[in-house]
Amino acid sequence: MFTSIIAILLLLFWFSLPSPLFKTPTSYVIEDDQGELLNASIARDGQWRFPTTDTIPEKFIKCITTYEDKRFYYHPGFDPLAMLRALKLNLSNKRTVSGASTITMQVIRLSRNKNRTLWQKIVEIVLAFRMELSYSKNEILALYAGNAPFGGNVVGLDAASWRYFGRDAAQLSWAETAMLAVLPNSPALVHPGKNRTLLLKKRNALLTQLLQNQVIDKNTAQLAMLEPVSQQPLPLPQDAPHLLNRFKSDFPTLKLKSTRLRTTVQSALQKNVTALLKRHHQQFKANGINNAAALILDVETGNTLAYVGNVYDPGDAEMESYVDVINALRSPGSTLKPLLYASMLHDGLLLPNSLVPDIPVQIGGYTPQNYDLGYDGAIPASRALSRSLNIPAVKMLQQYKYERFHQLLKKAGIQSLNKPADYYGLSMILGGCEVSMWELSGAYASMARTLNHYSRYKEKYNASDYHPPLYMNASKPLEESLSTSTVMDYGSLFYTFQAMQEVMRPGEELLWEQFNSSKKIAWKTGTSFGFRDGWAIGVTPYYVVCVWVGNADGEGRPELTGIQTAAPILFDIFDLLPKNNEFTVPYQDLIQVTVCRQSGFRAGEFCSNTQTTYMPAASMKSPLCSYHQLIHLDRSGKYRVSSACESPENMQHVNWFVLPPAMEYYYKIRHRDYQTLPPFSPACLNEQENYRPMELIYPKNNAKIYIPLEIDGVRGKVIFNAAHRNPDSKIYWSVDREFITTTTDFHQIAITPSNGLHVITLVDDQGNTLQQRFEVLDKEKK
Repeated sequence: MFTSIIAILLLLFWFSLPSPLFKTPTSYVIEDDQGELLNASIARDGQWRFPTTDTIPEKFIKCITTYEDKRFYYHPGFDPLAMLRALKLNLSNKRTVSGASTITMQVIRLSRNKNRTLWQKIVEIVLAFRMELSYSKNEILALYAGNAPFGGNVVGLDAASWRYFGRDAAQLSWAETAMLAVLPNSPALVHPGKNRTLLLKKRNALLTQLLQNQVIDKNTAQLAMLEPVSQQPLPLPQDAPHLLNRFKSDFPTLKLKSTRLRTTVQSALQKNVTALLKRHHQQFKANGINNAAALILDVETGNTLAYVGNVYDPGDAEMESYVDVINALRSPGSTLKPLLYASMLHDGLLLPNSLVPDIPVQIGGYTPQNYDLGYDGAIPASRALSRSLNIPAVKMLQQYKYERFHQLLKKAGIQSLNKPADYYGLSMILGGCEVSMWELSGAYASMARTLNHYSRYKEKYNASDYHPPLYMNASKPLEESLSTSTVMDYGSLFYTFQAMQEVMRPGEELLWEQFNSSKKIAWKTGTSFGFRDGWAIGVTPYYVVCVWVGNADGEGRPELTGIQTAAPILFDIFDLLPKNNEFTVPYQDLIQVTVCRQSGFRAGEFCSNTQTTYMPAASMKSPLCSYHQLIHLDRSGKYRVSSACESPENMQHVNWFVLPPAMEYYYKIRHRDYQTLPPFSPACLNEQENYRPMELIYPKNNAKIYIPLEIDGVRGKVIFNAAHRNPDSKIYWSVDREFITTTTDFHQIAITPSNGLHVITLVDDQGNTLQQRFEVLDKEKK
């Protein structure tokens, strides 16, 4: 029976200590990559209480044990000698003038938060003894330092150090540490900012005791006593407020034990980028542009080096600076074009310099336009990317298929496209979707990371190279998952970044000369519809920098373009970063291909001007040049002929570069050396049956047209445009068999057709006929 009672008592004793000991909420705290405080938020109960750390500064240990518990390292949780001394003093003074609580007992008292009756003091002694059996002395000190009151709503050494001195506890002087050591003993009485004389007296008394114990020397003690005590609490650092909010939002899914996080952010870089954004923001605000954000990633790891989610000014409500733009979904403008270019290279649908159409186009009622409202007729794909031309991008996506591109973007890490591909359609490539800076930067970093690993994996690819950005170090490295297949191959990525490095950027990027730099940066700008978002993203083998400028509420502003607002910030940020090497040419992933110089396609049998160069591995799947034809001329070389109207021995056989009429119409304006096809010989007019001398530029066949009302309420006109290979030809226009007009040289008419289906007919002076259908939409009908 007695044994059972003892066993029960021992069990009660062993399980008497709560676990965890403290259940009070703590502040969310983020630190930089070196452990320096970036930002913190007040805890749910209104206290500044940082999570407990295992590392306590040696100065504080010396100060607190000297002041509170001289025999801390020798007693079992309670100090019998201190109890006898306190009992003697209290009896002789007939009142309580001294306590005997050890640091361990104070930890128990802080965790229980109950009135200190005699019974509660006995319970504290028992629990303190029990605590010493499970916790080391350093762990007990850490619990004390993390939960002791330091005046006002400041709890814990770390919070007190930052609130009273603006720096980490490990960086405090002896005087500052001693001041903090005396505060928990009577935090309400000696709150910094009041009762400063009493606080100074207590601090100096502790310094004197440290001198007597030979913890510090005489000079240190004298100098420490000359230091003033802290006055009012200081504001905590606000260097990454948006990253702090992101951490708070992500915390439930991170499975972390502590609300303190050491991030990958570099504090000095974070501050410099913040200051840089503020400086540029002063200019933007004059144009009604309130917000800007910047993100810097390390390519190899995907770690976040700087995270400035917005220009932070909480005092100005109009700025909406609390919005974290890095995590917000915005229209990406043209920033997805490089991914399409790389994907088409990867699949062998084009070569880096293959000609793509740049002519007026209408696709299912969708009419994209270039930024400068001009047309090149045909342009190399790489130059279309560097100039950020919209029409070639839409034509490329039409060829690649938007459903396929939708899936590719998800594989690249852009998961925000949560609607079906049909919802976005072809406009996806011009910003007709929403992505975040976080995902977009992660996709570019994954592309650069993959290319960087060319030498490591040779002919294989690591699927783990495609992963989202990180702002905390991964608990374990990503496992290698090698395969011969990938999202985008080495060669395609290399040529994409090469195209993005082109400095000749007319069109949207007219101001390229301002950013001509010795650093080789692959960069792209973007501007959303309505001038609501200005983007710039840049890539090097080591860094990805993404910049956004605009208004958080979505308001568009004149001149809010990526090139005018975001690009200057992008290059200023790259000036803060170390200069690095260019991307390595992945020669083992390239093959030698004979290419037609004029068209950029694989050379066909009629391409006379060719070159052999290195191309992505899939290039052999790309089509042969279709723009070069073998034509037959008469002896004079002025007319085309055939065997039906000319003897073969009198013919000249010539390779000729021929574009379709609509492409030719614009191409020859910009390329004066372009030679149009010679006309057929009068003796060979019957040979023109399969010859297309003219083409309707607008409208295309089966186009749907909406004609708006003018300001005066009168129905407007629609402009029809045609191209003819022979500049001297006349074109006779008819709509629904009703003759309209005749045009020469410049084949363009303005008409107002009625609602409904129509047939337009074009006949030239040689009798060639072109007939197409179009429909004028009725606004009143759905």
